[in-house]
Amino acid sequence: MEMLECFSELEMRIGTVVEVEAFPEARKPAYKLKIDFGTHGVMQSSAQITALYGTGELVGRQVVAVTNLPPRRIAGFVSECLVLGFQTTSTEVVLLEPERTVANGTRVS
Repeated sequence: MEMLECFSELEMRIGTVVEVEAFPEARKPAYKLKIDFGTHGVMQSSAQITALYGTGELVGRQVVAVTNLPPRRIAGFVSECLVLGFQTTSTEVVLLEPERTVANGTRVS
């Protein structure tokens, strides 16, 4: 399979975080996020982004996530999408986000 075909199979979409909860059951510090992907629905994700982001600054923030991976169970929680970011240290992840507001559900191309 060519690299372009592999890339095109991943659905990376923009969504807005609508809810954040602490996730104390997770092995590593994480949040439970609910993300609105517009016509693609609301999905939940476990995200290890606690080192740089507080719960209050995440609600309303747009993020990029892979939305077509199989759900994954993490400490009893079903994570339905994978929020993307840059791992700058072993504990710090900087979120990947658009530089301008984009309609929720827009696919990265």
